[in-house]
Amino acid sequence: MAGLSPQITNLIIILGMTQVSKRIPFDDPNVLNGVRAMYLISNLIIAGIYLYVQMQINKKKDMTTLKYVEPAPMGSSEEGKLVTTTVHAYDSQQIKNSFRSQLMGIGMMGVMHLYMKYTNPLLIQSIIPLKGAFEGNLVKIHLFGKPASGDLKRPFKQPVGLMSGLQSGPAQSDKKAVEAAERAGRGGVKDE
Repeated sequence: MAGLSPQITNLIIILGMTQVSKRIPFDDPNVLNGVRAMYLISNLIIAGIYLYVQMQINKKKDMTTLKYVEPAPMGSSEEGKLVTTTVHAYDSQQIKNSFRSQLMGIGMMGVMHLYMKYTNPLLIQSIIPLKGAFEGNLVKIHLFGKPASGDLKRPFKQPVGLMSGLQSGPAQSDKKAVEAAERAGRGGVKDE
């Protein structure tokens, strides 16, 4: 699965785990508690990874200036906004977004499992978010020590997905776009 995109591998995992979950006796309280424990452990591992990455971001405290043009909202006639920040602030915001995403997933799973009594998604949601955490750009940079170049160059490209056509486009960090935004006066205060 090394050459496949993350979306394809997620689809393969979902289809495979859906078939596996049909054969699991969720009626047995011991099995159900085991799957719940697996889901809990998975989320604790993800939280631990994100906390470690946050510690690494704070430890490095990279104050290199980062300029990019944030795209205008979808359907808006205005042009993109110039953002001037630091690598530390950008990475901190990205890891906060990752934490928020994880908490939203836990909340949705809580509603589905506790209120609607769905048990099959517990199995899938024990694997997919963990896989996604290891595929995250900040984890690759701060946990695995990969250089921040190529696909890992800040600002990060938004992952291509099913809803990517509805998004406003990628942030532009090339010199031409940044200079054009500076000349147009579309910008703001440097984020600290």
